[in-house]
Amino acid sequence: MNILVLCTGNSARSIMLEVLIRERWGDVHQSFSAGSKPSGQVHAGALRLLKRKGFSMEGLRSKSWDEFATPDAPQMDLVITVCDNAANETCPIWPGAPKRLHWGVDDPAAVAGGDTMVDAAFERAFEALEKQALAYF
Repeated sequence: MNILVLCTGNSARSIMLEVLIRERWGDVHQSFSAGSKPSGQVHAGALRLLKRKGFSMEGLRSKSWDEFATPDAPQMDLVITVCDNAANETCPIWPGAPKRLHWGVDDPAAVAGGDTMVDAAFERAFEALEKQALAYF
């Protein structure tokens, strides 16, 4: 199954869920992530969290959902939005009419403060995403 995880900036939540799916269920699912208005970089807090968890960060980048709406893009079976902004936006038409889910999670990238506060916010977001994924997969 091909899974696309969407968020507005594609810098934090969608990246973390893409990696979580790849690491835990990569033998049966291929995961991707994208954003409606990509930030252009993966948030440092997400990278720190993924490193602490021992997950591979190879190939991670912030990218537009337009990359997955082209005729040569992989056909998606499932599209998961993880932020309310992306869930309420008009998404491209995905070939094959994939199933859509919304798992709204607070944006850890919006937390201001030192690394300790930011890292705690990323941990909470990851735990919320992991809980949803464990229940679904």
